[in-house]
Amino acid sequence: MTDKPAFMQDIVWRLEALLYDAFAAFTRALPVDTASDFGGWLLKTLGPLTPVQKTVRRNLELAFPEMDKAERKRLITRQWENTGRTMAGEFAIMDRIVRDPSRIEIEGFERLEAIAASGKPVIFISGHLSNWEVMNAAILAAKVPYMITYRAANNPYVDARIRAGRAAYGVTMFAPKGGDGAKELLIALQKGESVGLMNDQKFNRGVPTPFFGHIAETAPGPTRLAQRFGTVLQPLTIRRLHKARFHVTVHEPIEVDDTGHKAQDIETTVRKISAFIEQAVRDNPEEWFWVHKRWPNALYKPAKD
Repeated sequence: MTDKPAFMQDIVWRLEALLYDAFAAFTRALPVDTASDFGGWLLKTLGPLTPVQKTVRRNLELAFPEMDKAERKRLITRQWENTGRTMAGEFAIMDRIVRDPSRIEIEGFERLEAIAASGKPVIFISGHLSNWEVMNAAILAAKVPYMITYRAANNPYVDARIRAGRAAYGVTMFAPKGGDGAKELLIALQKGESVGLMNDQKFNRGVPTPFFGHIAETAPGPTRLAQRFGTVLQPLTIRRLHKARFHVTVHEPIEVDDTGHKAQDIETTVRKISAFIEQAVRDNPEEWFWVHKRWPNALYKPAKD
């Protein structure tokens, strides 16, 4: 009796993987911009019908309380379109996007080249802005030895396909989130390889930081790594120019505060990162990942229509 649930779970996982393959094959059969358009249309249509719509609406109420309802409604639609372009339309064709040099322009590329030439690791940080996979493509274009963390999919067959999709455009080093992933990151940094981390999602028992006027818990991991290895936090932002065309900005590095009080220095540096991410979102709010709960659960009350 104990084997039957595992067997049935495996069948479900395999069916999900077949659906993933069918959808990926469909998008890969389309021209790049058409695939992006399709993904945008799909979530712009279906996203508002899901329970996640309440989270999106509440997030925008918290972030932009002064925004009128009509503008907030337009922003909700635009963020669903961007999320759909990124996740449904473009992930399966990232290798084709990366191979076309006209699709990704990089401001500050010389900073990436300098990191590659130095042989010293940095901690790349960003948020879920525009198509965040483009961050990896920009770093790899400069031939920086590089490892990313990711949250493994519950379905191991789908997870293998996601890893293969990233490998198709050059991301061959992965560290899953969690204890084992942390060890892999430490080993990579010790070997002089840089690591990339997203620093804009809720992290339970993280550092309390102001974010759009509310306290949000933020992961201290990137700052701790930079502090431990005596390196900098190197922020990047991505902006969608038109359909599947992007502008990457490699910003000035963020130095880890060094007052001699390590815990305090971590907290003040994490606050600098949160302020950077907040400004990036304010500059381009329709392209942030509003579908996740960034603030404490107590703030998520039913949103008013």
